[in-house]
Amino acid sequence: MSKRHIFRLSGPDAHSFLQGLVTNDVDRLTDGLVYAALLTPQGKYISDFFLVPDGKTILLDAHGDHTDMLRQRLSMYKLRANVTLEDAALHLHRGLGEAPEDGFADPRHAELGWRAYRETPQNGDDVDWTALRVAHLVPETDVELTQNTFILEAGFEALHGVDFRKGCYVGQEVTARMKHKTTLRKGLAKVDVTGDAAPGTEIIADGKAAGTLLSRAGDRAIAYLRFDRADGTMQAGAATVTRSND
Repeated sequence: MSKRHIFRLSGPDAHSFLQGLVTNDVDRLTDGLVYAALLTPQGKYISDFFLVPDGKTILLDAHGDHTDMLRQRLSMYKLRANVTLEDAALHLHRGLGEAPEDGFADPRHAELGWRAYRETPQNGDDVDWTALRVAHLVPETDVELTQNTFILEAGFEALHGVDFRKGCYVGQEVTARMKHKTTLRKGLAKVDVTGDAAPGTEIIADGKAAGTLLSRAGDRAIAYLRFDRADGTMQAGAATVTRSND
């Protein structure tokens, strides 16, 4: 399980501050976790995270490698908003099955179990989270989700990570245009892999670049593909790659 960092946002403007920044509707915190992303004004990915209701405050559960960057970005956007951003002395716990009393269902997919935030670290975790992500086409921070990512190409709509009715946020115009005015020509897809090919290997179809192999679990993987070139049998290094049927 990747290291996570938990921020706490408090103050009377915390809710409205986040509502004007992130891709999802912060009002959904009344129902549990909210999965969302922060984008550039050009609609490209900066970071993804979970917003967590915690009494009068909001927790922000982000990848540990994004800690300093998010602290800087959120502080920059804060301006005159009455919001306090601080580190929460909490640790992420994860598991499968029904959520415990202090836990929340993962909003991205039902098979991803639950998340809870506790004062002590989790002792042991034998769940193969990569295999679950690959099986359900769930991208990972800094693997499938990079600075070149448009979130709709990464399946954010299916992951309940973007709301098209909430109003303005940073990058909203580009995201909405991709939703309503274009057909996605590139994006993430599940593939079957036979043979040796590491994540990051270029995928070739009929001698042309067709994409990149990303997270892999056994003979299944997530790939970023050019859909117009991704029919039939493809190659990734010494491996054969085909689009999965499910």
